[in-house]
Formats: sequence, C-alpha cells, structure tokens
Amino acid sequence: MQGKHLLIIAAIAGFSAVALGAFGAHGLKGSLNPQQLGWWTTAVQYHLVHAVALLGVSVWLQISPNDSCSRWLRRTGLMMVLGLVLFSGSLYSMALTDMRALGIVTPFGGLSWLMGWFGLVLAASTLKPSEQE
Repeated sequence: MQGKHLLIIAAIAGFSAVALGAFGAHGLKGSLNPQQLGWWTTAVQYHLVHAVALLGVSVWLQISPNDSCSRWLRRTGLMMVLGLVLFSGSLYSMALTDMRALGIVTPFGGLSWLMGWFGLVLAASTLKPSEQE
C-alpha cells in the first residue's frame, strides 16, 4: 500500500468516524437499545483512534517511502485498514441489526490491529541510529 493511498484512506476514516459518531449520538439515540448504542460507541472510538494511527503511518511512509522500514509500514497500514473494516464494521452492523452472530468477526479486527501495532514496532526496530535522531 502506498503512502498516498494510506493518507487518503486515513482522511476518509477520520471523516467517517466523526460522521458516524454524530449519527449515533443524534440519529440513533432513540432507535437503539443501550447495548446496541454501546457497540456503536465502541466502534466509533476505535475507528477514530485507528484513523489517526493510519494518518501517522501514511505520513511516515510519505517521508521515507524507500527506507528499511517501508515494507513494515505498508503491512501495518493494511492491517490497520483491515481492522477498521472487521472490528468497527462488525460492531456497526451488530448495532444496526442486533445480529449478535456478527460479533464473531470483531476479534479478527482486533487481531488485525494488534498485528498493525506490532508492525510499527518492527518498522521502528529497522531504523538505523542516524534515522532515529
């Protein structure tokens, strides 16, 4: 995944997280039961946090597209996007449909995010001392 593409995805993710948060707070408040609203809120919080993380990854990749850590950054970006779709997407769907079976997908999104965060550890570990200063 290219830095430019990740930057676009990060911007879309941030925009959609804010829009979905507002929709949940104003449009769904009377329609969802407290548990469904909790799922929605959790989805929005994680969605927004990982939109910001994607922004950081995309900027890092734009600054150093061909250095030793770019391979890990691209993989990290992919895992972060996958996590958004699986984790937040499944919670949004559960909240709207009350189909609890969709909850089986949610942990795979969390695992994708964990892999993405670990990818950042691996990317940082490949930096040479002169790149760290």
